[in-house]
Amino acid sequence: MRFLHTADWHIGKKLHGYDLLEEQVDAFQQILAIAKNEEVDAIVVAGDLYDRSVPSVEAIEVFNQMIVEMNLQEKFPVLAISGNHDSSTRLETGGPWFVQSDFHLNTRLDQAFQPVEMGNTQFFLLPYFEPISARLFFDNEEIRTIEQAMQEVIKKMKEQFKPDMAHVLVSHFFVAGSEKSDSETKLMVGGLDTVPLSLLESFDYVALGHLHGKNALQAENARYSGSPLKFSLSEMNQKKGVWIVDTQPSETTFEFKELTPLRDVKQIEGGFKELTSQTFYDSINRENYLHIQLTDRAVIPNMMNQLRKIYPRVIGVERLFGREERQKQTETKKEVKTLAPVELVDQFFSEVTGESLTQQQQRWIEENLGAIHQAERGK
Repeated sequence: MRFLHTADWHIGKKLHGYDLLEEQVDAFQQILAIAKNEEVDAIVVAGDLYDRSVPSVEAIEVFNQMIVEMNLQEKFPVLAISGNHDSSTRLETGGPWFVQSDFHLNTRLDQAFQPVEMGNTQFFLLPYFEPISARLFFDNEEIRTIEQAMQEVIKKMKEQFKPDMAHVLVSHFFVAGSEKSDSETKLMVGGLDTVPLSLLESFDYVALGHLHGKNALQAENARYSGSPLKFSLSEMNQKKGVWIVDTQPSETTFEFKELTPLRDVKQIEGGFKELTSQTFYDSINRENYLHIQLTDRAVIPNMMNQLRKIYPRVIGVERLFGREERQKQTETKKEVKTLAPVELVDQFFSEVTGESLTQQQQRWIEENLGAIHQAERGK
């Protein structure tokens, strides 16, 4: 059997405030074209269909159209799971109807033990879950980590294995030895979300989602497809695409098919005069998402507005020299406890969203902090 492995679509995600829906639709059309050219028997989507648990109306419309084209119009069976960015409760709405058109969408742990059989392959669709879900399902209070949970999960899956078929696990978690990028969840406490690669040995192929780089894991039987788009500057040099997987009676093989971004993520460097000269900006694709490294030492009035007139999708400006760079270095050395409350909020907001607070947002925070301070003094 031949299938296409993709993941981490993150429909509705923004890149430093820029809407990516157009890029996501373009990437999907390329994925669909690859599926048709490679004559795959099914399409696997290993989680994080949406970027947030409550996606925007626009994101839902885009995703619905993708499913219509992929499953109803082109007649590809689709095997998908919910990821940590998805709301399993919202996604499972309509599930009983979806399977009538070979759209298998698992959002609950208990569904993972009912394999979907296609051709010579059993697919075990394991959605993202927390340890407590396994603790309740197996009625085992000793389950406290994902590793402990996965030991029980895989043991139960193997009970359903048919010896004359290939076995594919579709899941969404962090495998020990993998490498993360800046656009992925950074919080990992005590290794709770880590699964040892050795636990996956029983499967002919493990179609993973969660990490955005295809090279995050180099295993003989397990791969991340990576995201179809670059979602951060740290992914600038990554090749994005999908895996074409063949499950043969004797062995399973897979081949990577690269996607071409509608707008790429790039970094450019130079002085302000050079960057604003037509000779320079005519030599690059100004429609790309650009991180700019400025070599000027002097302060440039209205710098960002002038750059945005030429480069419409600036995702960041970094001073390699000068006052702003020295100030940045000084700020990074400050202990968190020395920062004022408003500074702490601004720092947290910037780390989470990649943007700075607006003046209005700063005023709201100052007003609320002032009210809290007054209330505390009045006690």
